[in-house]
Amino acid sequence: MAAEKTRRGNAVRRAARRWAAALCLLGLALGPAALPAAAQEGGAQLVPAQEGTTLSLPCRAAILVDQATGTVLYEKDADRRMPIASITKVMTLLLTFEAIHDGKLTLDTPVPVSEHAASMGGSQIWLEPGEHFTLDEMLRAICVSSANDAAVAVAELVGGTEEAFVARMNAKAAELGMADTTFKNACGLDTEGHLSTARDVAVMSRAILNECPEVLHYSGIWTDTLRGGETMLVNTNKLLRRYEGITGLKTGTTGGAGVCLSASASRDGLDLIAVVLGSNSSAERFDAATRLLDYGFANYEAAPLPDLAGRPLYLEVTGGAAADVPLDYSALPDRLLVPKGGAAALSAVVELPESAAAPLDKGGEVGRVTVQAGGAKVGSWPVYAGAGAARMDFDAAVRLMLESLL
Repeated sequence: MAAEKTRRGNAVRRAARRWAAALCLLGLALGPAALPAAAQEGGAQLVPAQEGTTLSLPCRAAILVDQATGTVLYEKDADRRMPIASITKVMTLLLTFEAIHDGKLTLDTPVPVSEHAASMGGSQIWLEPGEHFTLDEMLRAICVSSANDAAVAVAELVGGTEEAFVARMNAKAAELGMADTTFKNACGLDTEGHLSTARDVAVMSRAILNECPEVLHYSGIWTDTLRGGETMLVNTNKLLRRYEGITGLKTGTTGGAGVCLSASASRDGLDLIAVVLGSNSSAERFDAATRLLDYGFANYEAAPLPDLAGRPLYLEVTGGAAADVPLDYSALPDRLLVPKGGAAALSAVVELPESAAAPLDKGGEVGRVTVQAGGAKVGSWPVYAGAGAARMDFDAAVRLMLESLL
């Protein structure tokens, strides 16, 4: 009963505001009320990495990040520039999947093999010049066996030449904010000046996992074959058989880079990325990644957004042809990164003005939702106008008055 009374009261007030707007334009009433100032804080301000924690990691550089937000949970010399070996192929894969998304390629697209691609050393599937595989087969060779020849063949398919493709790699790195990364080839073989950092590797790993999740189909394959069973593919990421929740992503080993890994894992809705660069052995890189992931899953969780039942679905509009606009809460995340056990302390507040003055643009920010834990802000996200509201003009005012009289 109370809810019905409130609904009717709101309807009356909206009608009154529409009359006021119409009368205003006819010179018979006061102007619309001013819009209260909205909160000016930026986007999510999530929990920082726990200070004072020291992990014994057998590697030169490392970082642990939350895949959803990019929040750094732990780091060790994360900005140290160094070779990254075949983790380079994460960027090669990212640009390839983008070409598929753009409709330029399909998984059935044949990939020709040039003399240049066939000449690659290191990990390979022994491609022969003139041989053809489908793009799907090449992606399996890259993700499972880290094949350098397959990576270069795909780079030539996407970019025309490896050199042109490398230019795209560097442009994409700049777009992603990977300021300390320079690519010189598409496969990660040691080349002077081919350098990145653990932080930048985490950035491009997040990009491919969030934008091209189909990569996990390939990075999660344990064994496969090509050439009708003649060529065996065995995944170089041994954590697939050793670590609960591991999903990918890419290994790398060269004399200059040492033994490296970008490992993705998921448990209970929490997705983490552990980057390990410059270990002395394969066992050490997997040990370092395991320690990082164990630390993350032990100390953090993905908590659901606090209940916003009863949140307003519409915002009243003054001085507009429309009485109200729907509210768009799409910017709110489904889950929040919090310290382990911190979900119960979360609370959310919807901050909206009583009304907004026309004109309003669809997608314009009209309020915010702020989440707190024990009085400290965890994050703040915008609430948008779900539709536009034009300013009331003379013709609209007359039409509304006539409609009200009929």
